[in-house]
Amino acid sequence: MKREIFITSDGSTSIHLPDWNEQYHSKHGAIQEAYHVFIKAGFEKFLDTISQKKESTQTNLSILEIGFGTGLNAFITFIEADKKNIKIDYVGVEAYPVAADEVEKLNYVAELKAENNQLVFNEMHTTSWDEKHTISDDFNLTKRKQFFNEIDDENTFDVIYFDAFGATNQPELWTEEIFQKMFTALKVGGILTTYAAKGSVRRAMQSVGFTVERLAGPPGKREMLRAVKN
Repeated sequence: MKREIFITSDGSTSIHLPDWNEQYHSKHGAIQEAYHVFIKAGFEKFLDTISQKKESTQTNLSILEIGFGTGLNAFITFIEADKKNIKIDYVGVEAYPVAADEVEKLNYVAELKAENNQLVFNEMHTTSWDEKHTISDDFNLTKRKQFFNEIDDENTFDVIYFDAFGATNQPELWTEEIFQKMFTALKVGGILTTYAAKGSVRRAMQSVGFTVERLAGPPGKREMLRAVKN
């Protein structure tokens, strides 16, 4: 399938699949979308929630990303966790890894003004698959080359970034079966966040036990969804 690197509206790169008219990120801004949907609504929301629990002393998070893709969400999570002194155990699932020549064309390090972490971004892409790697003292990364319906984790993750391709092209990724796997993989109190807002997606989440809320979407999108395992 043909793939093209393009510049989104906030200046950051993404990958376009012309045959599907699908992008890895919003054309309105890859970095903006990542911060809005996954960092603010997922990572930071979970930290806010546990900080309100007086008995909680949790300083480490376990994150599952559905669709590791370009590594943007993982890289931003690394940057933000470092600022907050949070230890991260990050698992990124991807069935079709981005090619090395495409990674070289991604401009996230420059756009995030994170040149001091260039080696971190490089390592996220060059480390082997299906093995746990220590990216820094506070960040472990496991990239799993795996189809989403093969996920069988139980009570493992605090946060899930659900960043699969859209339901128009891959409806099989947005079913009750998949969200049951996500529900099982999350710890009680865990959060799943996604850019999607379709009613069918919300109902699939609710049917497996999630409490789901609609949130304001990132630029160019009216709404998004966040689900909690209570």
